[in-house]
Amino acid sequence: MLKVNDLIVNYGGIKAVKSISFEVPQGSVVTLIGANGAGKSTTLKAIAGLIKPAGGSIIFNGNDITGKNTTDIVRMGVTLVPEGRRIFPDLTVLENIKIGAYLRRDDLKEDINWVYSIFPRLEERHWQNAGTLSGGEQQMLAVARALMSRPKLMMMDEPSLGLSPIFVKEIFNVINTIRSRGVTILLIEQNAHMALKTADFGYVMDTGEITVSGKGSELAVNENVKKAYLGG
Repeated sequence: MLKVNDLIVNYGGIKAVKSISFEVPQGSVVTLIGANGAGKSTTLKAIAGLIKPAGGSIIFNGNDITGKNTTDIVRMGVTLVPEGRRIFPDLTVLENIKIGAYLRRDDLKEDINWVYSIFPRLEERHWQNAGTLSGGEQQMLAVARALMSRPKLMMMDEPSLGLSPIFVKEIFNVINTIRSRGVTILLIEQNAHMALKTADFGYVMDTGEITVSGKGSELAVNENVKKAYLGG
């Protein structure tokens, strides 16, 4: 579904992403793990059209989306759940959810009911201002909002960051639920143990380069990966 070929992204004079290549097969969960500053978030932003690459190509469903604007990329079926949630705190839960469908002109009721079936807690709180939700509930809202664009590929940047263990487990249950409903997922996650347990395939990034790749289950027992990211 997604093929990234020799992607280069610069910040000023710094090469943040150094000619990386990877693939995300349709229906899979693929994870990028690595230390802070490895270039993971920059990679997602380049795919989403938030940063213009300096080189390489990004192919989605056979179409070259390199350097396209974000609106066109969302319209094609790619969405990003950003790090830090970026919900609108002064709008209600339901208003935040509807914002995810800003490109659509059809009836939203069926999809609103769909996200409520995944996140019943949001339905219970649909009238509350989003800023009054807990951190875990705000993360659920960010995911629900992204689903409203009917994505084929959902990119998630640190969805469990700062959450309690019970919400971390819930978020990964949600990732599996979304995957089971036909959405492909590209995941960045500091919780490498949970990410590799969930992912079909993983890539390890270090200072802008991919250094190791393999099935999630293989990386979880790789001695170098265990030492660096799993506390082994």
